[in-house]
Amino acid sequence: MNPVAEQLSGWGKEEARGEDLGTVLRLLDEVSRDKLENPLVRCLREGQLVHFAEHSVLLNRLGQEIAIQDSAAPIRDRGGEIVGAVVVFRDVTKERRLKRALSYQASHDALTGLINRREFDNRLSEALQSAQQHQGPHTLLYVDLDQFKVVNDTCGHSAGDRLLRDVTGLLQAHVRAADTIARLGGDEFGILVRNCSAEQGANIADNIRQAIRDYRFTWEQNTTGIGASIGVVEITSESQSAAALLSAADIACYAAKDSGRNRVHLYDSNEVSGRHREMYWVSRVTRAVDEGRLELYYQQIMPTSDPSPEQPVFCELLVRLRDDGGELVLPGEFIPAAERYNMVAAIDRWVMQRAVQALREHATGDEAPFLFALNLSGMSIGDRGFLEFALSLTEDRRIARGLCFEITETAVITSMAEAVYFMRELKERGCRFALDDFGSGLSSFHYLKNLPVDFLKIDGQFIGSVTTDAVDRSMVEAISHVGRTLGIATIAEKVESAAVFAELKRLRVQFAQGYYIAKPAPIEQLRPGMPLPLLEPPLPKVG
Repeated sequence: MNPVAEQLSGWGKEEARGEDLGTVLRLLDEVSRDKLENPLVRCLREGQLVHFAEHSVLLNRLGQEIAIQDSAAPIRDRGGEIVGAVVVFRDVTKERRLKRALSYQASHDALTGLINRREFDNRLSEALQSAQQHQGPHTLLYVDLDQFKVVNDTCGHSAGDRLLRDVTGLLQAHVRAADTIARLGGDEFGILVRNCSAEQGANIADNIRQAIRDYRFTWEQNTTGIGASIGVVEITSESQSAAALLSAADIACYAAKDSGRNRVHLYDSNEVSGRHREMYWVSRVTRAVDEGRLELYYQQIMPTSDPSPEQPVFCELLVRLRDDGGELVLPGEFIPAAERYNMVAAIDRWVMQRAVQALREHATGDEAPFLFALNLSGMSIGDRGFLEFALSLTEDRRIARGLCFEITETAVITSMAEAVYFMRELKERGCRFALDDFGSGLSSFHYLKNLPVDFLKIDGQFIGSVTTDAVDRSMVEAISHVGRTLGIATIAEKVESAAVFAELKRLRVQFAQGYYIAKPAPIEQLRPGMPLPLLEPPLPKVG
């Protein structure tokens, strides 16, 4: 026994001498809690190298559990006879804990602790398969909160976060333990109720609606009530796909909103009223494009260390829509409808044309004065026509060097071959690429080696609590380390305080973006060589 083995096992070398091996090296399966056969015994019996079981933990003399891995190997003399064996193991507790954290983050919403959209899709597909095998019916509920935006706008994002957590508790109190609740995004929730007819599901939905309506949210001196519009759809053997079920539940939810909000609506395949709101947005987007009422904003991205004087102004471009009444509409209102009705590619083309125009207007030397990050939809990435359009605008390498396309992991994995081809064609021109919302899925790490990306934009869900949550801080640190190892720069999204900025700098994240750095502003205000935002000094650490 070397000193490390003594430390991990809790046994001194002299104390262990003469003891049974199973007493000194007590191994358990951390999942089943079953006692594991000692690998050294098996190694001597089989006469070959033996690896530890995947979930092995060492229960040491002090009662501590230490995750370990590695192997036992026979020792042979010159004649090939076994004369002994050696066990080699190492402490992998931190690695296993991080792996579990990554797995959890990939399938759960960080704010509410509920499963996320991706995991809900998996469970919905399983329920559909069950129903198609005549083991149903089941019911899907789609819950969209009413008046949530009012709370968010009047009380702030912290209040909105608290409200979402409170609503999560209400939902959990009104379904069975075997049912599934997910946060699908924003203020929208999905509930999968197994072995339940549509009528029973509608009753459950009405109880949830009533509980949310009776709830009073208090924040500081403000007290307000909210409501919920709920769409209900039955999952039967005739149901076609998980995507069709979610679309049907979405339609029913919109119908509940169209009927006056705070209602429950049972899906009827013959009605189309639920699409009215989206079609309304489609027509508004079409007119806005035709009439030139799309507007481009920029949000500056700042290095966490001192930049070089030659470094171009780095910023993300954000599209806005000026509606018929002159009000500015944020993309969260109209982009979903544009994506559903295949209009988002037209918006992508408009943004890219406007970005190239700004680069040409201000270009003077050999390098672009700005580096613009443009969000691209999956539809544009898979469109050869859009690629030809992009190539036609980037023949000037100086212009190409000023463009960085932001793409999401989902857009990449939907059509990996087309995405890689798209990226490599534009990379040859000098364009750069950023992988957006990085860290929200385990597959992000898997694809990194094969994707020609220049930046990783760390998902904002990890940034807000990086100073207070050890898991989120470990995630950011791991992503930062992986990025540096692969030569890929990292950008933290949603940086909203001096303390968060200081911690990101300590973790060696290279760039930061968020309201603490700069708020979005019209692109007409952007000028080459603009000074970086003047930030507040980092908050001092309190001992």
